Amino acid sequence: MSDARDGRRNARVLATCQGLFTAAISIDLTLTAITGHQLAPDKALATLPFALITVAGAVVTWFASLLMQRIGRRAGFALGAACGTLGGLISVFAVFHENFWVFCAGTSLVGAFQAFAQYYRLAAADAVSAEDKGRAVSTVLAGGVIAAIVGPALAAWSRDLFPVALFAGAYLMIALLGAISVLLLVLMYRDADGPNAAPAADDHLPPRPLREIARTPIFVAALANSVVGSVSMMFIMTAAPLAAVGCNHSISEGANIMQWHLFGMFAPSLFAGALIKKIGLSRVLTLGMVLNVLASLVAMSSTSLPAFFAALLFLGVGWNFMFVGGTTLLAQSHRPSERGRVQGAGELLRNVFTAFATLAAGPALDYFGWAALNAAMIPVVLLAGFMTWTWVRAIRLSPAFS
Repeated sequence: MSDARDGRRNARVLATCQGLFTAAISIDLTLTAITGHQLAPDKALATLPFALITVAGAVVTWFASLLMQRIGRRAGFALGAACGTLGGLISVFAVFHENFWVFCAGTSLVGAFQAFAQYYRLAAADAVSAEDKGRAVSTVLAGGVIAAIVGPALAAWSRDLFPVALFAGAYLMIALLGAISVLLLVLMYRDADGPNAAPAADDHLPPRPLREIARTPIFVAALANSVVGSVSMMFIMTAAPLAAVGCNHSISEGANIMQWHLFGMFAPSLFAGALIKKIGLSRVLTLGMVLNVLASLVAMSSTSLPAFFAALLFLGVGWNFMFVGGTTLLAQSHRPSERGRVQGAGELLRNVFTAFATLAAGPALDYFGWAALNAAMIPVVLLAGFMTWTWVRAIRLSPAFS
């Protein structure tokens, strides 16, 4: 009972930290391109600080997982949040002193914060039983529901805190949110699967080579859903505001579309875990894929404003179901001794493919158009469906199932 209580408490702490991180990163993403343009010695470099958040996050992802395997999740998460605090403070210094390269260092540290924070949901899943993993993952992601709205509002409120240095106040908020995360993690989070935890039933088994794990149906299905769900979402989401404006909708209407999409991304986390428990993980994954395909079909059928709203809502909910389900599978795909390498590999691949999708969305929209972008995602989602079916079939053929 004590372990179950610790698992639930950890999930609540991580959900709060997820909210704090989402608010912090949304401030950075809202203002960094503008700040970079303000500070850059050459305006062609204006988006470099923004890009470094993603690049640093992708580079640190693998090492963050291996480090936490060694020192424990609490120490690793606190270190990541401390990077966010330091990154915010360095950004404040850079804005006050109008130093572009120091600002780049600050945003890179925020990228390191992102690398550690993306393991919050996996830590919550690792700390509970197999049947509760989906609920734990969705609980953590639910922390982003309010933060996705609060973050941009906080950026708008705090950017003028220091009249002599525009935006410095917003970066101070990032440092503050990171510092609150450090305190929460140090004071309230407890490693349920770290170096001092009791050994699990299969902890005595030797770790398998990564290439062997990568061939297992459960790992393939986990990767298919988390990677394809994220790639599909980022590819379409990145292009959506540009496409909306290109279809003669206003910039404010494009912003409203994205807010609706963010609601679709995070709000289902309030019930996705319970849904997995009620109807089963495979059905939730299938529902996520169906919603992704439906989003593409709606977007291809019309460029009206209601079509944009519906397509981006379906896309957000579809991503949530695939991402929560894929994370649940990833948490079930490895032995305790394999956790660092397997989760690190899964997150690294997701980050790399998602970054590529983000970079490719703009040029693809220019060359091929909005309808073609959406059409291109349908076979990709169907491929994820085939990989998931392979895992379901393997379960049904296993002796334990029969």
